Amino acid sequence: MSDTPIYIEVAVKVQPLEPFRDIFIAQLGTLGFESFSETAEGFEAYIIKKDYDEASVKGALLWEGVQTSFATQEIEQVNWNAEWENNFDPIEVDGRVYIRAPFHEEKQGFEYPMLIEPKMSFGTGHHQTTHMMIQWLLETDTTGHEVLDMGCGTGILGILADMRGASRVHGIDIDTWCIENTLENAERNQSKMTAEVGGANAIQGTFDTICANINLNVLLADMNAYVSALKEGGTIFFSGFYEENIPTLRESASAAGLTYVGVKEREQWRSLKMVK
Repeated sequence: MSDTPIYIEVAVKVQPLEPFRDIFIAQLGTLGFESFSETAEGFEAYIIKKDYDEASVKGALLWEGVQTSFATQEIEQVNWNAEWENNFDPIEVDGRVYIRAPFHEEKQGFEYPMLIEPKMSFGTGHHQTTHMMIQWLLETDTTGHEVLDMGCGTGILGILADMRGASRVHGIDIDTWCIENTLENAERNQSKMTAEVGGANAIQGTFDTICANINLNVLLADMNAYVSALKEGGTIFFSGFYEENIPTLRESASAAGLTYVGVKEREQWRSLKMVK
């Protein structure tokens, strides 16, 4: 009898595709799904059979105004490296950052080469919001800074801040899996980044720079906590929202004591820089 675990592949179709594909991937990530592959119409998700619960999947795929459907099949073995390789290309940002997986070849000529095990879609740099945050960090001198990475995902932003001279980098995420992956990736890149499970209530101490790449509702709900943790004169980068959300976010940030500095755009996504 084989000891190879039986997996369930859940093939999900999503309409409209963006931004809901990423949202649903994040939802299923909380249910124990181990890996995801993007498809033209949605994505495929993989979970060990004994952990699969159809009712939970149905609930996670409910969103008003969004049409979803899914089909399942059993598969005996999943080659995760092959899955990731099919769906994760090396990422280059402004000719300075090169993010690759272990199965990609090294590439010379980049200031900040980074090795990441891309087990989820969030935080792997493909997502436009992460890309803009990387750009902000490249424009920011974090030498000697204490940096907080809220919603750290795979740890890319914190690891980059560490590479750029930060004295302390700490990540927080509500997902235990993300924290484990962040710590693994920090070790892969000889980074001193630390990380813990939690939300805004887990923030301790103050920081020179805060990266908050999270959805709009969380940013608004936790705004005061972020500002309290930001040192006077410090910088905070927000990402994870659209053009039409900017007035609401700016109003909330301004009321909490922040001053608007600038915005970045990448496809339909936006990212703000603000200072205290």
